Amino acid sequence: MELHEGRPESMEGRTEAEVRTYDFLDKCGIHYWQTDHEKAAYTMEDCKDVDAILEATICKNLFLCNRQKTHYYMLMMPEDKTFHTKEVSKEIGSPRLSFAPEEDMLAFLDIHPGAVSVMGLMNDTENHVQLLIDEDVLKGEYLGCHPCVNTSSLKIRTKDITDIFLPAVHHDFITVHMSADG
Repeated sequence: MELHEGRPESMEGRTEAEVRTYDFLDKCGIHYWQTDHEKAAYTMEDCKDVDAILEATICKNLFLCNRQKTHYYMLMMPEDKTFHTKEVSKEIGSPRLSFAPEEDMLAFLDIHPGAVSVMGLMNDTENHVQLLIDEDVLKGEYLGCHPCVNTSSLKIRTKDITDIFLPAVHHDFITVHMSADG
């Protein structure tokens, strides 16, 4: 695996969602680095080799909803923290959070399980999903995420996500504090 500045040289064999991600980042003038994986990364364990290449805060990205499926959330948290439903629910005042169904992930973010990423918010034009970011993610200079597919990863300045990308996709974020031990 190698890290390259900007979009891949060839778009051959890449999904429409991935190409749309590079197009959007380029349109926004966001500087990024990209690498392709040897195999699809479905879990944080699968991302271990990618972590070493990116030298960034690698995020766990969870797609959540309340019990009634009336509020949806994407939680970005450091890979070394454990998600505790009760803790996050209390932080945002939304009881009984759980993982949202795959069909809602596809409908709102146009991404599949294993590829959940802040980049998916560019597809949420009706703002169905509220972004939650753990405060420790915001402390890192760079973060790592997928370009709407789990066969590639991106390295982007955290400040470019909060100050350029999120305003461009008309989303804001709520900072949450998740304890290291839950």
